[in-house]
Amino acid sequence: MSDALDLRPTLILPDWPAPETVGAFVTTRETGPSQDEFAAFNAADHVGDNPEHVALCRRLLEKELHDERPLLWLNQVHGARVHQRYTDQPPEADAAVALDRDYACVVLTADCLPVFFCDWRGERVGLAHAGWRGLAGGVLEATVGALATPPEELYAWLGPAISNAQFEVGPEVQRAFVGVHPETVDAFEPSPYRLGHFMADLYRLARLRLERLGVSHISGGHFCTACEPRFYSHRRDEGRTGRMSSVIWLR
Repeated sequence: MSDALDLRPTLILPDWPAPETVGAFVTTRETGPSQDEFAAFNAADHVGDNPEHVALCRRLLEKELHDERPLLWLNQVHGARVHQRYTDQPPEADAAVALDRDYACVVLTADCLPVFFCDWRGERVGLAHAGWRGLAGGVLEATVGALATPPEELYAWLGPAISNAQFEVGPEVQRAFVGVHPETVDAFEPSPYRLGHFMADLYRLARLRLERLGVSHISGGHFCTACEPRFYSHRRDEGRTGRMSSVIWLR
């Protein structure tokens, strides 16, 4: 299979005031070489997809950067660890930062929330994989800390994730947030489907966390991966699906 133009990913570009030195995008599943339930652009190598298709997707991703730098892949575990240097073996982490131009940061999602960061000077970038466990565990706080710049000088963009209309959770999830930060109660509504369950708003939870840190320049957060067919959704597709790739780098 060749790297033909029609295999290139269809991209979403963040709508944020990032400097020109910052490059960022999220892939969709609309175009690419992946087949069947993984169609059409899956760069995740842990979901059971054809390894040749995954490898081609990764090569195509690198071409979207328009230079020779590598992508820093992570072994994501729904934790709060942040990786800060390039390695060709995926480290166990759920966020990465880049303070130079040696590599691009990547996270994979299919309902969890990718959170993009850059500083207003365009000298530092970061990217976090934030599902509810990562949010509760402090992955955003850890990423902001690793960027080592005043929070008020950061921009954040909330990429495609599952919306509260589709994200039913158990009472233990609600307690994990409200028990620590009572103001997060507004991010949970009683589920109309099951008594004692809640519809959780990942976007609201992320915004509240970022605002507590002092990050005030926050944009994005208007997608729903489970509603929109252009996205992979672990919940909608009952676990058998690909992943979107979120990428950020310093040009």
